[in-house]
Amino acid sequence: MFWLSRALIDKLEFFIAVAREQSFSRAAEACGVTQPTLSAGIKQLEETLGVLLVNRSSRFHGLTSEGERVLEWAKRIVGDSRAMRQEVRALKSGLTGLMRIAVIPTALSMVAALTTPFRAKHPGVRFSVTSANSHEILQGISNLEIDAGITYLDNEPLGTVRSLPLYIEQYRLLTSAGSPFADNKSVTWAEVGRIPLCLLTPDMQNRRIVDQLLASTGGARPEPTLESNSVIALYAHVKTGQWASIMAEKLVETLSIAEPIRSIPIIEPQAVHQIGLVVPRREPMTPLTATLFAEAKKLIAPRL
Repeated sequence: MFWLSRALIDKLEFFIAVAREQSFSRAAEACGVTQPTLSAGIKQLEETLGVLLVNRSSRFHGLTSEGERVLEWAKRIVGDSRAMRQEVRALKSGLTGLMRIAVIPTALSMVAALTTPFRAKHPGVRFSVTSANSHEILQGISNLEIDAGITYLDNEPLGTVRSLPLYIEQYRLLTSAGSPFADNKSVTWAEVGRIPLCLLTPDMQNRRIVDQLLASTGGARPEPTLESNSVIALYAHVKTGQWASIMAEKLVETLSIAEPIRSIPIIEPQAVHQIGLVVPRREPMTPLTATLFAEAKKLIAPRL
């Protein structure tokens, strides 16, 4: 059937790239072709379907209403085509290929517990692990840019993905000896809100959660003295002894906190959020995704 031809799949890939990049030149670069080749492919796709897909003159001006609908079909067809080719390869020579995973910064420390046993069983698989915010992860899955993500499951809408809870995120104050609350066994969110903090940037869901918790105490939401999208940068500042931060408990465990840094549980209100694996909602799952999902089930915390 015409939609399974390699030539048409290529044109659908071009179209998905144009919609994602909102630029013909960037889409061509992402697809590894020249801009004239990509533009000709889009034009041929429009002629095949008999509709205009892209509003354009010499530049991209958005998709037409028909283009928006075709985009959904294009993602489905290209996704199924990739899944079919991957399954055929797996049947022929075992599981191989690249597994692309995007992870929120606070969960990066646990990815090795997932990728290491996976690769031990399937040495032909390579991994690409990138740090991303929760919105970028969902967009990456929708745009076929990643195969899976690890993100929050219970705080903001996930859309049409399949999810699997892995563990509960809790929060700690990281500070240094001699600073306020350094000798406390625990602190409240109201107390934390009274000291200067360095925090993740506002585009991170962890930051939005922290802001909500600080605001819930009835006090004014404090302005952080430093923002970064890197937890390593935050930790480096805490190590100077001049800064404090709020970090996820699992991340703190990985950092192996030692004196003079203090890691103090934050209570009142007790705050927990679910972290889990998200993958495309597609049946059947690709062999790579299905195998990752199976490995992830073995990591589920007993309390979940």
